[in-house]
Amino acid sequence: MPLPSYEKSRARLQAKTARAKAALQNPAASLELIQHYPAAQFRGKIIGAYYPIKDEFDITPLMSALIDQGETLALPAIVRKHHPLEFRRFASGIPLERGPHGTHQPPKSSPVLTPDIILMPLLAFTHDGERLGYGGGYYDRTLSEIRAAHDVFACGVAFAAQEAQSLPTEAHDMRLDGILTEKEFRRF
Repeated sequence: MPLPSYEKSRARLQAKTARAKAALQNPAASLELIQHYPAAQFRGKIIGAYYPIKDEFDITPLMSALIDQGETLALPAIVRKHHPLEFRRFASGIPLERGPHGTHQPPKSSPVLTPDIILMPLLAFTHDGERLGYGGGYYDRTLSEIRAAHDVFACGVAFAAQEAQSLPTEAHDMRLDGILTEKEFRRF
């Protein structure tokens, strides 16, 4: 039975508050994140990342380190509402364009890649891999599409303080395979 939308809305409001507080209290978190990234496990893979907006966990230092190590990165692009994201190649010097919802995405001229790992922002996560996103369903549709044809490791990126005891989820909500925080990397 579908959950009433107000349960997810209430959870999103609480999670946004927790994330904003964690972002203010952890100014060095972006650098600490690099220490916990499982580089050896993901070496040589196509890494789907994201360019942070608002108080999302800032992974730009990690992205720079990965590019410096010769890793292949791709950033999501919103092509159409209610459709999966398209991951486009990203490297130093590639200018980003403004996308919907205040996002930044590589230009249409960047090659489209299928990530092996997707580092994704979120509002909250649980100890067993449930995630709460923003409600647009972009990552759920994207993971569903990629998982139907290709193995992909879905890794949430969050402050440790964003972990929740439980979250309102529905059948279409895609689970995480792991979480990366300023304190640890954990598989589910």
